[in-house]
Amino acid sequence: MSKTYRPYEPDQILLLPPSVKDWLPAGHLAHFVADIAEKLNLRAITGVYEREERGHPPYHPVMMVKVLIYAYCVGLASSRRIERGLVEDVALRYLAANNTPDFRTISDFRMRHLEALQGLFVQVLRLCQKAGMVKLGHVALDGTKMKANASKHKAMSYGRMKKTEAQLQAEVAELLRRAGEIDEAEDAEYGRDKRGDELPAELAHREGRLKKIQEAMEELEREAREEAEAKKRENEAKQVAKGPGGRKPSEPDPTPKDKAQKNFTDPDSRIMPRPGDRLAFIQAYNCQAAVDGKEQMIVAADVAQQTNDSREAEPMLKQVKANVGAVPRKASMDAGYFGKDNVAALEKLGVEAFIPPERRKHGEIAPPAPRGRIPKGLSAKELMRRKLSTIRGRTIYAKRKTIVEPVFGQIKQARGFRQFLLRGIAKVKGEWSLICTTHNLLKLWRNTAFQAA
Repeated sequence: MSKTYRPYEPDQILLLPPSVKDWLPAGHLAHFVADIAEKLNLRAITGVYEREERGHPPYHPVMMVKVLIYAYCVGLASSRRIERGLVEDVALRYLAANNTPDFRTISDFRMRHLEALQGLFVQVLRLCQKAGMVKLGHVALDGTKMKANASKHKAMSYGRMKKTEAQLQAEVAELLRRAGEIDEAEDAEYGRDKRGDELPAELAHREGRLKKIQEAMEELEREAREEAEAKKRENEAKQVAKGPGGRKPSEPDPTPKDKAQKNFTDPDSRIMPRPGDRLAFIQAYNCQAAVDGKEQMIVAADVAQQTNDSREAEPMLKQVKANVGAVPRKASMDAGYFGKDNVAALEKLGVEAFIPPERRKHGEIAPPAPRGRIPKGLSAKELMRRKLSTIRGRTIYAKRKTIVEPVFGQIKQARGFRQFLLRGIAKVKGEWSLICTTHNLLKLWRNTAFQAA
């Protein structure tokens, strides 16, 4: 007796639902993205096309926005993978209404409207706020190193640049001298009317490298001058605060340190420690996120070029206020953000800060909770150390890692965003904003689905 199987007829002709919308079940993410995109104000994008009267009719910009948002929601950032998905993925085919823009069209659309797409972050965040998913009782701030679209092996230190520049200049001069001798010999043999103005391949290669190195050196020197000027203004302000009797600080050096590096592929990126392994290094950006404690909504996002987080606390909390119209009651962040100026700035904003002055080693026993009145004359470090030793301080700070760190795990591990596709700080900020926007959209979709159920 032969085994009975369920029907399997690959050549069976099917009649699909007449509406593309019915290809997916109710409650699917694609339906949610389509509905949300219709509610967003996309005038910054659509207005560009309405002002254009010539040329071939473009793909509908609202359709392109839907496709990009959904693609980032499911971890598809590559324009080539999105193009393939528009043929193979039912959800993308539904959102595109069976349009199939090629990868270059998708990439150009994203690049052209990156600033407008970045502006969608606040619009989506406001929708989440209206849904009651943002409470601002406790916001946790943290940074994660995201790999740049560049190799660390394409970076060179300022000291090595100086040596290589001198070496290349000598090689170029020697090649030019030899080219001159060849020209004279050819003039004598063939006459002076021969063109001979093409650069030898070897010379062109060295001149190209020399130009790149000189541009990178100029950029490092400009950054060093700007940093020295900022340090000088800071020293002058401190001198005024101390009064005429204070010791005059030394003049900051405006020349780059020999170890200062610049990457030739993405000059805005920096060498940073690999997340989870401080002995390994990658070419990266420092991605910042302020996360609300209620539903892990990202309420502020930015990208920094500095490995250190100490400059990011105040700007990020100000961005929270600009995005949602208020500041959180409490803000927690790790020791990398500590500084007495940061604590004072957050208190001025009306935010109670919970920032340890130093990193605690794994397994280190916490000091006993203090008792009695707070002693007078304690420094900012001592006051913060005392506050975080209390039962209340420990309880609040312990929530930090359960608020912000899972967000980076959801972005990097669950959705697969571990490296930027775009290059340059402005474009990377736009891409990080798009990643954070879709994180919030996914939270809103799941919350809406849960309430409907």
